[in-house]
Amino acid sequence: MSRKENKKQKKQERQKQEYASMTEKERLLESERQLAKKLRKEEVNARKEAINNRERFKGLQIRPTVSLFDEKGREKVGERNWEGYGFDIHPQVTIPATIILTLFIAATLTFPVEANNLFDSLLTVITNYAGWFMIFAANIFIIAAVYFAFGRYGSIVIGGKEAKPEFSRFAWYAMLLSAGMGIGLLFWSVAEPISHLGNPSPMFNLIEPNSPQAAQAAMATTFFHWGIHPWSIYAIVGLGLAFFSYNKGLPLTIRSLFYPLIGNKIFGFWGNAIDILSVLATLTGLATSLGLGVAQVNAGLNYLFGFSISVTTQVILIAVITAFATISVVMGLDGGVKRLSEINMILAGVFLVFVLVAGPTIYILSGFTQNIGYYISNFMEMSMWAETFRDTSWQGGWTIFYWAWWISWSPFVGMFIARISKGRSVREFIIGVIIIPTAISFLFMSVFGGTAIFQQLNGIGNLSTIVDLDESLALFALVENLPFSNLLSLIGVILVIVFFVTSSDSGSLVVDHLTSGGKLDSPVPQRVFWAVMEGVVAATLLIGGGLTALQTASIVTGLPFTIILLVMVYSLYLGLRQEFLIERAVKQKLQRVRDDHIITEVIQTRVDDDVLIDNVVEVLAKKENDEIEEFEEIAEIEEISDEDKPDS
Repeated sequence: MSRKENKKQKKQERQKQEYASMTEKERLLESERQLAKKLRKEEVNARKEAINNRERFKGLQIRPTVSLFDEKGREKVGERNWEGYGFDIHPQVTIPATIILTLFIAATLTFPVEANNLFDSLLTVITNYAGWFMIFAANIFIIAAVYFAFGRYGSIVIGGKEAKPEFSRFAWYAMLLSAGMGIGLLFWSVAEPISHLGNPSPMFNLIEPNSPQAAQAAMATTFFHWGIHPWSIYAIVGLGLAFFSYNKGLPLTIRSLFYPLIGNKIFGFWGNAIDILSVLATLTGLATSLGLGVAQVNAGLNYLFGFSISVTTQVILIAVITAFATISVVMGLDGGVKRLSEINMILAGVFLVFVLVAGPTIYILSGFTQNIGYYISNFMEMSMWAETFRDTSWQGGWTIFYWAWWISWSPFVGMFIARISKGRSVREFIIGVIIIPTAISFLFMSVFGGTAIFQQLNGIGNLSTIVDLDESLALFALVENLPFSNLLSLIGVILVIVFFVTSSDSGSLVVDHLTSGGKLDSPVPQRVFWAVMEGVVAATLLIGGGLTALQTASIVTGLPFTIILLVMVYSLYLGLRQEFLIERAVKQKLQRVRDDHIITEVIQTRVDDDVLIDNVVEVLAKKENDEIEEFEEIAEIEEISDEDKPDS
């Protein structure tokens, strides 16, 4: 026997003696300690091996041989930024976006009449020629969300399997709802059901206005516009941003969503162009919401204190409320946005419960149940209906506007959701982002919309006439017929203002990310600049054409952005697929290490028969060969080339 073999034998005998002298508990602890040590070491090696041997990608990308998440050519977050004078900007995005916004603001203020006519023409053209595309695209996002949530990618954790959520579920849901719907819920929860009651969607075969059938169709249509479709759009964009940022270390910007397709070219011209369009879409989407919100604040102040309803008053209100939003922006995500969102949810909940109790409670609750059933039963037809066989233009002012509005909001809401969702699994993320806010939106619409329809059908006030006159007056006309109407109106105004502030400061934080190359913490002056810019764009659109201008701005930016988001769905699929294959390879490797460890423990402590040891070794070798054959079958199914298969 050689010296080396002799030394090895003595070491084994010493280990056996030490093991024999241990108690059962000590043996178990030592075994677990050794296993944990092996697993830590092997996980690092297995992950490196899986990443190095991942498949080469042959899809749409510009460089067909590039490997997904190639480290060569990667840039650090904010590498090309300009810093100084309180700003930290990515110049290739910030400067073009600022120039485009400045020219738009100047042209609209200089030629308000011409701008108004242009907005009308653009709205008509896009509705007539691209409406079908918007309807088709919205359904793709739902299909993608269901596939990612309930398919094999649902268990992937945002930020890695060790990541933990930063916020409680209540805080998470509160921020989701405040950012995702906010002002729109208060503005349209009364105005939209009443509008559909008097002018039902032509899809429902020209039912009689102001009838029970029209009431049911009105609530189903409202649910359709505020339900699964918008939240599916937000969920897909948010998931993509969260995954590529937290799991792959890419900047938290829209350009990162396209890494699987164009590789490191996201840091060049195409990435800059995507982020510029994202900034414009975000600001116009926000401006639409802020414009609607300030009109409602104006209406509430008119009801309570007699303030005149005019564009001048609304512009002044934008300036005042933007100042509050700026303060919240300076306080940051935890100090400003989170606290305001939680206050918002509590205040909105109190408001909702009071209207539910003071209004026709049984009518509201039974309607809530029936409306959901009617919405589900008509879901497919409403989702695909495109006015093809009817000479109407109803969808342009409703469904197409909404889909474009949600899509133009998706960079803002998606990025905000991604920012607060680290530590959630893909399945939890999608279910949480779609189901919970949709259910709360349905309840909100049922309480306020159901109360409004009940009042209209029973001759309590004349909401239909008021909505035709000015949609922003609808909420205050509703509470006028309830107890403590002045107090409710005041709460309504406060809610709209707080929603305004949370939307504005959330939006400015997101635009900061986009214009600073993906940095999460930008300087305070830069946040203030974008908060002010949001208010300026909203005021400009109000001056240039009111609600029509707001709708047109959303649709014009939403249409090209829809194409970008559809490509993004495929890119996200590629990223999740790669992650799944890597995680599966690591899991299989660790399972082999765990099995080998257990068998080794048995051999060392209970087996002295050399023949049995040889048999165990033979079994282990056969098991490894079987696993290699299994991997080759999987690789063939997954279309992995021979050169990319990991070594056995």
